[in-house]
Amino acid sequence: MTALSVLDLCPIVEGGDAAQAFHNSRDLAQHAERLGYQRFWLAEHHGMPGIASAATSVVIAHVAGGTKTIRVGAGGIMLPNHSPLVIAEQFGTLASLYPGRIDLGLGRAPGSDQATARALRRDAFESPDQFPQDVVELMHYLSPEAANARIQAIPGTGLQVPVWILGSSLFGAQLAAELGLPYAFASHFAPAAMMDAIAIYRSRFKPSAQLAKPHVMLGMGVFAADTDEEAQLLASSMQQAFVNLRSGRPSRLQPPKPGYLEQLSAPEQAILAQTMSAAAIGSPDTVRRQLKEFIARTGADELMVATQIFDHAARVRSYEILAQVHQG
Repeated sequence: MTALSVLDLCPIVEGGDAAQAFHNSRDLAQHAERLGYQRFWLAEHHGMPGIASAATSVVIAHVAGGTKTIRVGAGGIMLPNHSPLVIAEQFGTLASLYPGRIDLGLGRAPGSDQATARALRRDAFESPDQFPQDVVELMHYLSPEAANARIQAIPGTGLQVPVWILGSSLFGAQLAAELGLPYAFASHFAPAAMMDAIAIYRSRFKPSAQLAKPHVMLGMGVFAADTDEEAQLLASSMQQAFVNLRSGRPSRLQPPKPGYLEQLSAPEQAILAQTMSAAAIGSPDTVRRQLKEFIARTGADELMVATQIFDHAARVRSYEILAQVHQG
């Protein structure tokens, strides 16, 4: 059976703050653990008014400290923002605190605008693409072979934290296949190249010490409620966030807005329709049907479910409904 996992953007809602967002993320992870979700990942973004997980490793520690069995990790760390050694040390620390429960997903986007990216690591985007080399360097720091190296990640060396490659284009698929790593595609917000990326990854995959055969995780937006109408209303918060971001005015997560789609221009509606082509929105029966169709079309080994819902209780309820229909 296709595994289910959670991607949390640690949303800051209108009228709320980061402290509330952190509390809600930990609470959601506790529910996800009880419901049988495989892993709970947090995403690195910077300078976003509606996303609180900028210090991703710190938030991972907060969530892992409030759970017992669910895997917790980064979906992902945007590696161009960081020194590979620093990330090896951070995730070596996390793996030492929570052994056997930490994942490290790596992406090559800045997770911010260019000005913020330069403030994070000023030369990262003025040099040729170093992402593949940085991934290899980071994996070396976490390997047993680094034990006798001059430069070591302490803690980190020998802990072999599972590394994933994240992507929304064919580049990540090619890299994950070449390195023999599991691959997570961001189809929850950029589904256009999904099928091509899956095909490339599976056809070119080379077995590695970490992974014997390809493992495809696909992002999916799921908004489940008791009725189709309620689910469509809940999804309007995510739709507002996406349109605001694409319009250059990122905001806190807004309350649901009745009739929101009808208020948009034709181009905005087209953008949302394309973006949400890998989403399931509706009642339990509707979500069950959409989920089965998506898994049948893609052959996904795992789904990483992103659910940006304004009301925390409704967000938890959506994950409960999803777990129930998937198991049934």
